Amino acid sequence: MNQDRQAILYGLGAVALWSTVATAFKVALAWMSPLELMWLAVLVSWALMGALVIKQGNLATALRTGWKTAAWAGLMNPVAYYLVLFAAYDRLPGQEAMALNYTWALAMAFLAVPLLGQRLTRMDIVAGLIAYAGVWVIATRGAVLNVSFADPLGVVLALASTLLWALYWLLNARDSRSALVGQWQNFTVGLPVLTILLLLGPGFQWHGWGALGAGVYVGLFEMGIAFILWQMAVHKVSRTAKVSNLIFLSPPVSLMLLFLVVGEPILPSTLVGLVLILLGLGMQTLQKQANEGVV
Repeated sequence: MNQDRQAILYGLGAVALWSTVATAFKVALAWMSPLELMWLAVLVSWALMGALVIKQGNLATALRTGWKTAAWAGLMNPVAYYLVLFAAYDRLPGQEAMALNYTWALAMAFLAVPLLGQRLTRMDIVAGLIAYAGVWVIATRGAVLNVSFADPLGVVLALASTLLWALYWLLNARDSRSALVGQWQNFTVGLPVLTILLLLGPGFQWHGWGALGAGVYVGLFEMGIAFILWQMAVHKVSRTAKVSNLIFLSPPVSLMLLFLVVGEPILPSTLVGLVLILLGLGMQTLQKQANEGVV
């Protein structure tokens, strides 16, 4: 099997796991607070990545360098990003939080203007207008002429998570750490912070084996294995575009799982809004590939 085929299989594995996370978030948050879920998930993911760092023989390097970057990056991811994201999922239907979170790539394009001095193209602007029209449809649940959102705080939290995620990757553009070592260091910084917040706040209570399993699943697959599979896909593939487009497979599967497992009725406004968001993302992706000579 050539490397591109391996990369696509790794990418499909990551996308398949990411397709389950909206459902896993909603199931877990039915038992636990966002902070409890996050602490448990980060602990599991930190342990998994730490074991892999040790297995690869990179522990000495991980302990010796990279902590100046981790000191602030860990506060952004996992602490700030996942706290805001889980809070959004706690307030909104999973389908809405998931769809709104997909606008992070557009947020990155707009934030790159002041942070990296990049220019917006006409296609960036059109793609952004289309995608954020989808955000408006979802936020108003189809009542597009009504400025009264069903859950304005939930919408703000979901969109804030996209800004945090985009900002995190832009600020890490020159991060020289390997992906796995960097992620483990970030979680090493974030875990004590989350522990303190948990002890000062709700504390960790026993909610049953179902809640524990849901939290472990989020940490193991969403934050851990899916991240590793995606990094392997990007590392092996000859052109990143071959795997980056796979992410568009995730939203339809996520909607189906939310309907079948959580029992969320799929709102027409979510479908329309998600189509607009994916259309905007697709236009942006095609422009990027054209600029790189891929298409």
